[in-house]
Amino acid sequence: MLQDFKITKRWPATRPDVIQLYSLPTPNGVKASAMLEETGLPYEAHRVSIMDGDQFTPEYLSLNPNNKIPAIIDPNGPDGKPLPLWETGAILIYLAEKSGKFLPTDPAKRAEVIQWLMWQMGGFGPMLGQFGFFYAYGGKDIEDKRPLERYQTEAKRLLSVLDNRLDGREVVAGDEYSIADIAIWPWVRALFTGYNAGEALELESFSNVLRWHTMCADRPASKIAVDMPPKP
Repeated sequence: MLQDFKITKRWPATRPDVIQLYSLPTPNGVKASAMLEETGLPYEAHRVSIMDGDQFTPEYLSLNPNNKIPAIIDPNGPDGKPLPLWETGAILIYLAEKSGKFLPTDPAKRAEVIQWLMWQMGGFGPMLGQFGFFYAYGGKDIEDKRPLERYQTEAKRLLSVLDNRLDGREVVAGDEYSIADIAIWPWVRALFTGYNAGEALELESFSNVLRWHTMCADRPASKIAVDMPPKP
């Protein structure tokens, strides 16, 4: 039962029969909310304020011991049993399989989509996150600029990989919009909205990325996801 999960004591469910999302509209958080909006799966969003340390509370750690957002509980998981889940890659794959959307059934195309999902999980997101820290946030005042230079160079390299991939393509992998696109575009968005790094990363030179990002960000589900959960 949903009420058996300790996290529901701090963030009570008003709709215990739908997927419970614990998140904040960071790049990683947007991935989960965008997927839920895209699939049409009913869900209830709970705001986990990482600025206030909500992710370190015993209630949140009882669901995600890695103290990161987002996380979900599906009260109607496999065999009708509640399923707690964290890590956005796992969440996206699970929701894709549950809904039958945004992940091809053809084995080769499915593998291709998952390949680019893993590229985001293992490289694009973490490296852009480190760049953002040293460029715009807590590390920007460090006198030694070698860390910034390292991540700035790597961010440009990864943007080049993505730009080349999108040359002549509408989507990152497969034939249709997929969890690969949903995983990647919120991190491109962060370069504009969170880091204000357009000039530093020479974003205008990545025309394919910019075209593709506009397409992703303009989707109705995306426009909702960037403010989900909404501010109080």
